[in-house]
Amino acid sequence: MKLVINGEEQIFTQPVATVALLLEKLGVPVSRTAVELNGNPVEQHKIEATALQDADRIEIVSFVGGG
Repeated sequence: MKLVINGEEQIFTQPVATVALLLEKLGVPVSRTAVELNGNPVEQHKIEATALQDADRIEIVSFVGGG
């Protein structure tokens, strides 16, 4: 499965079924993350159910606290 993540093409030997599973594979915490799939924002409560397909474009932004 080929995905473009934050502008970089990545190949996965096994299909990644959902956005939540992708974030898990990448080690990105779901609770502090905003995701855009093919130019459309994915609502936080829909991350678990949002399916991925070959050649999808995903933008991932993680929020970091500081002060």
